[in-house]
Amino acid sequence: MATLQKGSKKLLNAWAFYDWANSVYTLTIASSIFPIFYSALFVSEIKTVSAFGLEFKSTALITFVTAFTFLVVAFTSPILSGIADYVGNKKNFMKFFCYLGGAGCIGLYWFDITPEKIHLSLLFYFMGLIGYWGSLVFYNSYLPDIAFEDQQDSISAKGFSLGYFGSVILLIVNLAMVMSQDEGAAKMQMMRYAFITVGIWWVGFSQYSFYWLPKGASNGDKVTKDVIFNGLKELKQVWQQLKQNLRLKRYLYAFFVFSMAVQTIMLVAVYFGEEEIAWGSDDEKTTGLIVSILVIQLVAILGAFLTSKASAKFGNIKALIGVNFIWMALCFYAYFMETPVQFYIAAAVVGMIMGGIQSLARSTYSKFLPETEDSTSYFSFFDVAEKIGIVIGMVIFAFIDQITGSMRNGILFLFVFFLFGIVLLFRVPKSEEEQNKQH
Repeated sequence: MATLQKGSKKLLNAWAFYDWANSVYTLTIASSIFPIFYSALFVSEIKTVSAFGLEFKSTALITFVTAFTFLVVAFTSPILSGIADYVGNKKNFMKFFCYLGGAGCIGLYWFDITPEKIHLSLLFYFMGLIGYWGSLVFYNSYLPDIAFEDQQDSISAKGFSLGYFGSVILLIVNLAMVMSQDEGAAKMQMMRYAFITVGIWWVGFSQYSFYWLPKGASNGDKVTKDVIFNGLKELKQVWQQLKQNLRLKRYLYAFFVFSMAVQTIMLVAVYFGEEEIAWGSDDEKTTGLIVSILVIQLVAILGAFLTSKASAKFGNIKALIGVNFIWMALCFYAYFMETPVQFYIAAAVVGMIMGGIQSLARSTYSKFLPETEDSTSYFSFFDVAEKIGIVIGMVIFAFIDQITGSMRNGILFLFVFFLFGIVLLFRVPKSEEEQNKQH
């Protein structure tokens, strides 16, 4: 096989195509069909499950497992990426996590909440989640290797677009499969088949990317202790440098707090809708929840566009403060909502502000970075901070859900995070001149 040159159209497209392959995981497994399937396994009014020698509320258990997975990703990704860069085989690492995730998705076909099967079932869920996020570490690190600086924004956006369209196509197919059945047991079986389609789609379509992506250049033969911990050392160095940059440090504090709340809401939204909204019949519930996910996906594109316009007119920090106020109001609204129509309204608002706050948060961080050739370490620090924030947010949410027996209380508590995030954003110096005055 001929090696493609950096910047070549075929190589760029091969890289972006992995988004088409893996984005089906986030939409079908993380956001829509699996949460509906998981909740439907609990037929009694009291939704509890025994696992790890304890009794959990159903939604609290899956939230705790999700938080644990993100904790694993947060601590292993800088180590693994450092090793992959050194030995020059990031493609093999990316393949490993892709196949692990695909196998986890297929394994969800056998997901069961009975005491003898719950631990294996949660292992499959863990495999899918860590496979997705683990492969993304290496996928994202390929960008400077395959694209020149002036190509990176456009090819990254192309990957996002491919992932969006691919995931929506498979979700519509899966929705048609589920809704083609009249009985609840038959619908559940179709959901199990949907998990298999995600695994096959992910692994199958990724082969095009793996065929053309370079293996990577090796820096040495032997992986030493220094190589293993190099990624963690780089994160420590970034933290030391952040202390000298008041603007970036204060922004990162604010990002850590509001991102914690945003990511938690996005990960628990469907579980909340399934448990707290009065849908009527199970059919109406299944259809309503999946339609809500599609609404969020469709509105998110418009939301990202409007947020970028707002940031261009008012500045990044002011735009972020405005979006955080909307998120705060949404938490208050969600505490009281009970009907499907109210849930659809909330889904539309989430779509408008979801993509916008994520893209704006990352681009704001990028703008505040000092002049440096080591932007990779700064973004690695950013990603780890985001993952640890998710862990804290999910654990707090799950703990409140478990103790109080209601997800509404957890959603309302996230109101505090957005309020605190807004306060911290107001403390970010608006310019370098203002930063110098405050030092």
